[in-house]
Amino acid sequence: MRIGIVCYPTFGGSGVLATELGKALAHKGHEVHFITYQQPVRLSEFYANIFYHEVRVPHYPLFDYPPYETALASTMVDVVVNHKIDLLHVHYAIPHASAAYMAKLILAKQGIDLPIITTLHGTDITLVGKDKTFAPVVTFSINESDAITAVSDNLAAETYRNFKIDKKIEVIYNFVDVKRFSKKPIDAFKRVIAPNGEKILVHASNFRKVKRVEDVVKVFEKVRHEVPSKLLLVGDGPERPAAERLARELNIFDDVRFLGKQERMEEILAISDLFLLTSDYESFGLVALEAMAAGVPVISTNAGGLPEVNRHGFTGYLADIGDVDAMSRYAVDLLTNQEKMHTFKECGILHAQSFDIDRIIPQYEALYQRFMKN
Repeated sequence: MRIGIVCYPTFGGSGVLATELGKALAHKGHEVHFITYQQPVRLSEFYANIFYHEVRVPHYPLFDYPPYETALASTMVDVVVNHKIDLLHVHYAIPHASAAYMAKLILAKQGIDLPIITTLHGTDITLVGKDKTFAPVVTFSINESDAITAVSDNLAAETYRNFKIDKKIEVIYNFVDVKRFSKKPIDAFKRVIAPNGEKILVHASNFRKVKRVEDVVKVFEKVRHEVPSKLLLVGDGPERPAAERLARELNIFDDVRFLGKQERMEEILAISDLFLLTSDYESFGLVALEAMAAGVPVISTNAGGLPEVNRHGFTGYLADIGDVDAMSRYAVDLLTNQEKMHTFKECGILHAQSFDIDRIIPQYEALYQRFMKN
């Protein structure tokens, strides 16, 4: 199959999933065409059957805001016509689903019937999509998609609850390459971070308000009083300055490392003891799944689709949003109980295997096959 994938090229969950999906499809022999405004961050290797098409947006004095959606639709049309694309798979509703619908109409005028599959990822539905500015277009373009998927049962339910969707939403979970995260720790790296054998806690996100990164810092401050430890904060975003400021105010800044954006999370997780995820909402929590695949127990909020990923008392613990005390107690309990920690690590790896890439990719292939003409 020749598959066009439209996504954001960033470190966020939707971009990571879309890129890893495309790479896995290419590995299985499909021809994959990425269409976005810059090369996806996870697309760092050469693949003979992966192609990248940059969306170029002209800047004219007439436009206060460059018309990205129009440029995206035009690029889709160009790629489909010139590369004989069988279907488009768009990730994140805004603006990809609506741009795909426009491209579909243009192609229909040329006698090309192009199937559109839209995958919903989270804040495109629960936050941005609910804004009255976007909601009518989001609803329309989702309904006009030939197939709709969501990355968790929770997200599918949220979509039905907040939009008038008249089609079936199929749940295909996020996935992880378990083999990739089965790495042995690099001892020299660990000694640099924790020279005295301290426990290593880690958090990774795009540092938006919904991630509640300051709660991560507060949890760590409480844990540090009980267990010698270090905190690694991976990622970047608007809430980073506030997190840095709080770490200084709590006098723990020397034990906190802000690592910025990192492509090789598997190496960081390999030296980590515990993963913290304090979000207001996660449609799935892909980074939590990656932590489990690396054998790192997860302390997370009981929000959105996280209970579908992080099983309380099995792969980690769940706590109410903002309950820093409970999360720190859970963390200390695990970090001071070697036998329980070992059990949780093993359970996390076992649970991650049910989301392994080799189990999920065939579900997408079966979905695509339904729309193939021959």
